[in-house]
Amino acid sequence: MTQWTGVFPAVTTKLDQDGSINIKATQESLSRLIDAGVSGVIVLPMLGENASLAPAEKERVIRAAKEVVAGRVPLLSGLAEISTDVAAATARNFQSYGAEGLMVFPSIAYKSDPRETADWYRAIAKASDLPIMIYNNPIAYGVDVTPAILKELADLPTIVAVKEETGDVRRVTDMYIELGTRYQIFCGVDDQIVESMALGAVGWVSGMTNAWPKECVSIFNLCAQGKFAEAREIYHIMTPAFHLDTHVKLVQYIKFAEHLAYGAPEWTRAPRLALVGEERARVTEIINRTIKQLEARARRAA
Repeated sequence: MTQWTGVFPAVTTKLDQDGSINIKATQESLSRLIDAGVSGVIVLPMLGENASLAPAEKERVIRAAKEVVAGRVPLLSGLAEISTDVAAATARNFQSYGAEGLMVFPSIAYKSDPRETADWYRAIAKASDLPIMIYNNPIAYGVDVTPAILKELADLPTIVAVKEETGDVRRVTDMYIELGTRYQIFCGVDDQIVESMALGAVGWVSGMTNAWPKECVSIFNLCAQGKFAEAREIYHIMTPAFHLDTHVKLVQYIKFAEHLAYGAPEWTRAPRLALVGEERARVTEIINRTIKQLEARARRAA
């Protein structure tokens, strides 16, 4: 079975101000993440504005990512579709473009019941031989892939991991009690990573890693080594910024954090719009304070 562990950033798709994809900036961000020590990358997640891109644009992103990742770390792609047949066909297409794994959303247009949810993931798992991470985000999508549903899917060898994003850290323990180590459990929200790893999570699908990859890798590695006091020192600095990962405007917020942290384009595709006014000022203050505190910490450690 495929073994995934470590920090897997949910990579933003870089856009120009007119909404067109900036492949060069996207590839540069991927290289920056890998150079900083991430263990895998996920293109076309929610943060990658998957649902806002046309099929041909998704192909461009995956092929461009494959070119620059070049086998250095696993390359996963988000898969967010409406119908089962289209999702299954998309899984096969993404494999042909070079994706080495899939992070599969529930149907993004229908709140499936438990029986339908299990059938959805079963059909996609059988559509290709790519390993799958289930994206469980009931807050955003209204569908909860519960331990009971995961138990129904346990016979499918290509479903290997779960991105746990219920917002309730107790779910990590519930999954281990119900399912043992059948699935690799990834924390799916930035402001629960230390708590999740204390309970046994083995990976982190992270948004703010796009802005601060070295620091996020450090948090993960310290937790993996049982050095929670040292991890908390960085975590306390970064948690105000990590809270931005749980907001409905996380795409705008994280792209803006990248813009302030290292100059990446902040632009999103409509209906998402650039931040303005008081909201922009508030987010700017949070991000700039985080940048200054991390720089001060680095100077003390030098």
